Amino acid sequence: MTFRPRPMRSTDDLLAIMARLRDPDGGCPWDLQQDFATIAPYTIEEAYEVADAIDRADFDDLRGELGDLLLQVVFHARMAEEAGHFAFGDVVEAICEKMISRHPHVFAAAEADDAQAVADSWEAIKRRERAAAGDADTSALAGIARGLPEWQRAAKLQKRAAATGFEWPGLAPVLDKLAEELAEVRAEVDAQSGPERLTDEIGDVLFVCVNLARHAGVDVSTALRRANAKFERRFRRMEALAAEAGGSLAGLPLDAQERLWDRAKAEERG
Repeated sequence: MTFRPRPMRSTDDLLAIMARLRDPDGGCPWDLQQDFATIAPYTIEEAYEVADAIDRADFDDLRGELGDLLLQVVFHARMAEEAGHFAFGDVVEAICEKMISRHPHVFAAAEADDAQAVADSWEAIKRRERAAAGDADTSALAGIARGLPEWQRAAKLQKRAAATGFEWPGLAPVLDKLAEELAEVRAEVDAQSGPERLTDEIGDVLFVCVNLARHAGVDVSTALRRANAKFERRFRRMEALAAEAGGSLAGLPLDAQERLWDRAKAEERG
C-alpha cells in the first residue's frame, strides 16, 4: 500500500497504517511482536505526556502528543480485531453510546442545573449500568479500577466515601490528621522500626496528603508534576552554578549544596 502526501489524513488512514504495520507479510517486526501487556505501559506514558504538554501550554506539542495517544487506542483496537474480540469501530460505537446515555440532560429530557448535578447523575448512571451487567457489588466504592495509579485510586476512594457523608468538614481537620500521621512516622523512625511498619505509616501520610489536595481543590498529579519540574529546574541550576565555580555538584559537601539550592531558589523568585 502506497500513501501519497495530501493536505489532511483521516482516521481511516491511521487504521490502514496500523494494519500494515501489523501485517505478518512485510509488516514491522517490532509492532508484530507486541501484545496488550507490552503496549499498556506506552499507553500510560503517552497519557502523561499529553498532561505535560497541557501543563506547559505547548499546543504544538499537545497536537503531537494527542496523536501519539490516539495511536495507542488504534494499536490496542487492531490487536483486539486480530484476536476476534472487537474492532476500532466498536470502540467508537461504545464511547458514543456511553456519552449519550450518561448525558441525558443534553440528549434526553433530563435536567442538570450545574456541574455537580452532572457528576452526581454520571455516578448514578454508572451504578445502574453495573447492576444491569450483573455486578453484585453494591458498595459505594464499587467499580474503582485497581489498575489506576495509587494516588488516583486514593482520591476516587475518598470521593466515593465522602458522597456517603464520611468526610472531614474542611481543611483544618485534614491538616490535624496529617500532623498526627507524621508524628506516627517519626515515632516509628525513633523506634528504629522495620520497613513493614514504616511502609504502613508513610502510606497513611500519603493517603492524607491526597485527601488534603482533594479538599483544597488541587489535582494531585498536577501538583506532583509541578513539584518535580521545580525540583529539576533548581537542581540543574545548582549543577550549573557549581560548574561556573570550576567544580562539580557531586564534589561539594551538603552544606555547600544547600547554599546553591537556596541561590537557585532565590533566582527563580527574582
